Amino acid sequence: MQLCVLQPGSRVPQQLFPSFAGAPDPAKHPPTGYHGFAACSGGGFYRDDAAIPEEERRVVLVLTRNLKACRQAAINLRRAGKTLILAWEKPGTFALDFLIRSPGDLALFRDICGRAHGAIAVTPELEPVFRGGGILHVETIPTPLPVEEGAWDFSGRPEQRHGIMVGSFDRHDPARRHLAALLGLREVASQMYEPVTVVNLDGWQGRRWLRQLGYPSGMLRVIEARLPYPEYLRRMAEHKLVFQLDASGGVGSVAGDALLCRVPCIGGNGITERIVFPELCGHGTTAPDLLHLTSRMLDHGHDRDAAVEQALALAKQRLSFEVIQQSLEQLFHCFG
Repeated sequence: MQLCVLQPGSRVPQQLFPSFAGAPDPAKHPPTGYHGFAACSGGGFYRDDAAIPEEERRVVLVLTRNLKACRQAAINLRRAGKTLILAWEKPGTFALDFLIRSPGDLALFRDICGRAHGAIAVTPELEPVFRGGGILHVETIPTPLPVEEGAWDFSGRPEQRHGIMVGSFDRHDPARRHLAALLGLREVASQMYEPVTVVNLDGWQGRRWLRQLGYPSGMLRVIEARLPYPEYLRRMAEHKLVFQLDASGGVGSVAGDALLCRVPCIGGNGITERIVFPELCGHGTTAPDLLHLTSRMLDHGHDRDAAVEQALALAKQRLSFEVIQQSLEQLFHCFG
């Protein structure tokens, strides 16, 4: 099965995945997130329904803020005889209120649901949303990770790992709790003599914020630009662990990145965190408990190794390309 993933009007270029996960390429989107659905099936990612080959019959339509464009795409796909499955672009807990802002948006959403065969909820919280929109067949299928592919193993030498990397970037989104994570880690960094690395995407304004955090000299390291994905993973792999307080409830891309680097991820309540780091995630856990856990993990390398070993085993059981491809195949098989 070669699956077509369509996100109308996406800024990400069309991309085919004939080699499935393939090799890391800084010029291409990685086989993660919704691109992972296309990659695990050897399919493609599209931003225009007209570009989907006629012979390809199975399409996942990723709903975006532009619901009018999504509805037109749904009309075109059904006219072309495609099997149409829906998904949400931003599946986080608070994203629905951003995507559906008016009664008109809600009407569009329900109209699109009426044209689809089924839906994929990449987090369990989305199941009732799609059912409420009128879709009868909804399955929870998380986005895959190429954990079984050697080319996507970014692990480094344990003795070369130092410090903590903050997994969140966005200080403007309250659900990310980025500032809370940085303030909470200051004491850990001071007591454990472990530097904290943060990515600053806000230029001079971001640097002003970071200077006011009060970190001891040399304890806060700043990456000043968005790195190509493979380089970002290599930098992450230089750390003992990743920390976040993200409460957005999304796909959990930070935990996925950490697992590809073979380092533990502490905090976050995305579905990937809940699946592969169940004892370290922030689901139902307080920030002080997560910070205490961070101190303990920094001090015990065998605990970090055990956490990664368990996470890899869980990912291979529930998030690998092979497992998710089989789940997608079964879903589409329900509709012929």
